Amino acid sequence: MTELTRRTLLAGAAAAAATPLAASAPARAAAPLAGAQAPGWYRYKVGDFEITVVTDGMARFKLPDNLVTNVKREEVNAALAAVHLPPDFFVSPYNPIVVNTGQKLVLIDTGTSETAFNSTKGATGQLLANLPAAGIDPKAIDIVVVSHLHPDHTNGIKGPDGALVFPNAEIKVPAVDWAFWMSDENMAKASSDMMKAYFQNVRKILADQAGKVSKYEWGQEVAPGMTAIDAHGHTPGHTAFAVASGSARVLIQSDVTNIPELFLRHPDWHVVFDVDPLTAAQTRHKIYDMAAAERMTVVGFHFQFPSIGHVEKEGAGYRLVPSAWNPVI
Repeated sequence: MTELTRRTLLAGAAAAAATPLAASAPARAAAPLAGAQAPGWYRYKVGDFEITVVTDGMARFKLPDNLVTNVKREEVNAALAAVHLPPDFFVSPYNPIVVNTGQKLVLIDTGTSETAFNSTKGATGQLLANLPAAGIDPKAIDIVVVSHLHPDHTNGIKGPDGALVFPNAEIKVPAVDWAFWMSDENMAKASSDMMKAYFQNVRKILADQAGKVSKYEWGQEVAPGMTAIDAHGHTPGHTAFAVASGSARVLIQSDVTNIPELFLRHPDWHVVFDVDPLTAAQTRHKIYDMAAAERMTVVGFHFQFPSIGHVEKEGAGYRLVPSAWNPVI
């Protein structure tokens, strides 16, 4: 019996690559490559509520030197290697969710938009393709709740022609974020091209909807059983949500961690996307200490699909334990 070692595995792979297909199998018609994934959605229950994760896709970015502003690039690459990810790149999944409360159909965050779908050849902007696959009509959405006003959470509100994608929905945004991003004074103070682009994007997506947008405060219910939680730092009005039905509940953490492989494990690292990095780090500790102590189910917009799990303390940081896939609801 051949002993299984790294050498035998590599030798087997090399032999397979060198062997002509005709010598190893009878001739048959070649099956065409599929070239596409299945529709991306996953459904589970929270008490009487039904939650559907509807992926908007995933983007892959080159690692900029300033992604983490208080440690060196080499340390970031070492952290990526520690979780078996390649160096010099990071990935960003986008996972809006739909909550069916039995009274209202609520979409939390809208993804990157159909325009992004076209420009990325379908890598992102998948929400509108995946909603019907999950049996959800965009026209049936009653409320769109936005956690904060970054483009990957708001751009899906409009289609390429500027029309509202969810025409029958009330749009709700954090009052603090609205005040910050709609301030001409704040926009004039923007110190980076990224921040300037964020200010411009908020106006592009929402300025003409100003009279229709509802602004919510922390501590308020944004929909039945859904309470807004102060999680500022990532943006001034960044919001998490507690979703509760009966004795069941989940914490929708939004972007408390937007790259969990890095900032969950290293909560004191400062990410360039955070408007107030020091406060964002403090918020990570506050939210995750609570989630770990109370063994809460946690949902993250940028967690790997289907974006649900538990957070545990690990050393000076935390780790994500993904929930087991459930084939039934």
